[in-house]
Amino acid sequence: MKRSAGILYPIFSLSSRYGIGCFSKEAYEFIDFLKKAGQTYWQILPIHSTGFGDSPYQPVSAFAGNPYFISLEDLIQDGLLTEQECNSYDFGHDVEHINYGALYNYRQDLLKQAFVRFQPDDAYEKFLKDASYWLKDYALYMVIKQQQEGKSWNDWPLEARMRKPSYLKQIETENKKLMHFYYFQQYEFAKQWQKLLTYAHSQEIQIIGDIPFYCAMDSSDVWAHPEIFWMDEDYLPKYVAGTLPDAFSPTGQRWGNPVYDWTALKKTKYDWWMKRMQHAQKWFDVVRIDHFHGFSEYCAIPYEEETAENGIAKKGPGLDFFNVLKQVCPDIEIIAEDLGTNTPEKEKLLKDTGFPGMNVLQFAFTGWSHDSYYLTHNHKRNSVVYTGTHDNPTTLEWFETLNEGDRIFASKYIHTDPNNPGQFVWDFIREAYRSVANLTIVSLSDYLVKGKEARINTPGTSQGNWQWRLVPHFLSDELAYSIRDLTETYGRLQ
Repeated sequence: MKRSAGILYPIFSLSSRYGIGCFSKEAYEFIDFLKKAGQTYWQILPIHSTGFGDSPYQPVSAFAGNPYFISLEDLIQDGLLTEQECNSYDFGHDVEHINYGALYNYRQDLLKQAFVRFQPDDAYEKFLKDASYWLKDYALYMVIKQQQEGKSWNDWPLEARMRKPSYLKQIETENKKLMHFYYFQQYEFAKQWQKLLTYAHSQEIQIIGDIPFYCAMDSSDVWAHPEIFWMDEDYLPKYVAGTLPDAFSPTGQRWGNPVYDWTALKKTKYDWWMKRMQHAQKWFDVVRIDHFHGFSEYCAIPYEEETAENGIAKKGPGLDFFNVLKQVCPDIEIIAEDLGTNTPEKEKLLKDTGFPGMNVLQFAFTGWSHDSYYLTHNHKRNSVVYTGTHDNPTTLEWFETLNEGDRIFASKYIHTDPNNPGQFVWDFIREAYRSVANLTIVSLSDYLVKGKEARINTPGTSQGNWQWRLVPHFLSDELAYSIRDLTETYGRLQ
């Protein structure tokens, strides 16, 4: 990875006419902005189909795309919808926040209208064939979930829960049209995403995608492949994921995702995971793997436990997994999300794989010490420096909550005025650009000096997340040229 820069900006945060950022003209305009700003990368969050809570890190499928991201304008151009039909729905009046309730109620209606007019062709048939290893299971899961009024699959009738072949055949036969509706959604998603990706490449912009480490319990993946998770005879997890107790969390964290049965996966040469990584490589130029720590070791919490106090530390697949991945995807580029507690095992695995790890600059100044590896003078070239991630406050919000000692030290370190928040944010960004790290990623909200209103996610909370959207026409040439100046000054212009 050459010395370069990029912007973190989720797809859903793009401005758009119909309630949520998507693959519409605003996505293409943002690519133009990146080009003008001298950037090399657009980093996004996971773009998979989401379930309850709308978190992209708890998708209902590790393979299916989010149908909310399908551009209605493209469907209008293709003659599958009319502008009048799209304008007849109310997606909410707050242009800065997503109304997921309105999307849930109305987007599916519009996509169903488009599906009625859709005429399958050779490209559609080819997509069905190419995606056969996951698509039918996903569609079956969605059909049964609809019939079961949204219940989690482990609350379905026994024959559905255990995937009795005769039952699945009956569902498929009796719901052909609905099955193809879900196929159609994924076809349109893939077609539009590839079109956007092709345009990005024409402008010399690369996409950094993001894949969650764990699967949600209520997902088509766990339902279709219980054999690769630690499940009991009733198809409930024996263990769930989390983190062990530490100084910051006396009872640890219980995330609730089923943990992988790495012994079973190894016997298949990690087949499910390899298909997942091949899928990601088709979608993205660079893949950020969330929770890299889980490949070296992970926490397994007995399912019945409410906290992680009785969790067990288990060894992950380690380097063996990545040796297999190198054979299957020899050219894949990976960023390892290695944040959190450092262990010798994790550090060795990162070194052995050669993947760049992450530095979050905000972490350097909260309870700081001069040997913090988040401080820029301790960065390594083979790494990625972020001002903050989707789980952090914006830099302005973070600055405003710093105690006096941390604020003074941060201001001295980056040579800025502690009494000028706007100047602090831009000098903080400049500090990230100064780093020896090969890649600098800055959240768009930081360039815009946004406060808490633009925070993407607050870990440990279930309300108000994944909702921020950019107001239309907020990206100016002046901002692009200011970013380009930084990029050129610090040798990150490609």
